[in-house]
Amino acid sequence: MKRILVILLSLATLTAMAQETFTQEEYLRRYKNLVARVGASGVGVETLLNRWAEAYPEDVQQMLARFSFCYSRCQTTRLEQKPVDRYLGREPILPMTDSLGNKCNYFEVTDFDEELYAQANLAIDQAIAAAPEHLDYRLVKLDAMMAFEQGNPDMTLQQLKALADYHFKQHPAWVYEGMGEVDNDQFKAFMQDYCVALFRLGTPGGSEAFKAFSEYLLTYCKDEPLYLNNLGSYYLTKKDFKKAQKYFDQVLKKDPGNSTALKNCILMARSKKDLNLEKKYLAQMARNGETETDRASAQARLDALATKK
Repeated sequence: MKRILVILLSLATLTAMAQETFTQEEYLRRYKNLVARVGASGVGVETLLNRWAEAYPEDVQQMLARFSFCYSRCQTTRLEQKPVDRYLGREPILPMTDSLGNKCNYFEVTDFDEELYAQANLAIDQAIAAAPEHLDYRLVKLDAMMAFEQGNPDMTLQQLKALADYHFKQHPAWVYEGMGEVDNDQFKAFMQDYCVALFRLGTPGGSEAFKAFSEYLLTYCKDEPLYLNNLGSYYLTKKDFKKAQKYFDQVLKKDPGNSTALKNCILMARSKKDLNLEKKYLAQMARNGETETDRASAQARLDALATKK
């Protein structure tokens, strides 16, 4: 009954559309109301989008709506069993073990229709071309691309590099819906979010893209602690402690209380079972830690180590 009601409401909307011409604002209002009832790719949405595009082909909101429609339609999800704790950075939907105690977790896996994804990509490209100052549109494209590539983010890496080139060479006056203007520090923070997202994919491709993009950003932002810490973390996961320490020490030379670098150095020292090295970084954390909690915890650990023979 509920589905029948939704279809009737959608048909009522389409009947009204056929009888009159709307303003751009009215199309947007009706689109939002319809999506709220039936979802981004539900009954009647495509017809509304087609009429909107015919009436106002240059309307950016119509292009964004087309992207949402195609991107929603191009995805189907299913459950898949995998013997891992995380998949593409996500927790299992159903965490389980078999009778022998082996992991057999179930994850939600997304399959993409390539043709519909291409249509979504075309729509967001049109929106970017129409409003090149909107950083949020470019990030929407990157988010969709990273999801589509499923742990092998080759295209995403190239797009990220191209966006960094454009920002640092052209210095555009970015805007972001709901935020207003985006300054250089905010842009660098957005790029760090993508570095973290690449790392959290937990795949060889994601890890190498994380390293490559962090290195690329350092060509524009020399000695930036965010990206130096990234490289330290990369080499720490590879157990190349010498290279990891080199990058973390570069951060600490510039920012002696940098929490990320200090915590990773302490972790590295414990992995190496190097008590003297651990004490060195604990002492630095106790003196310069960013928070009172960090400083107190480091001092407590130092005191505990001092009582051991």
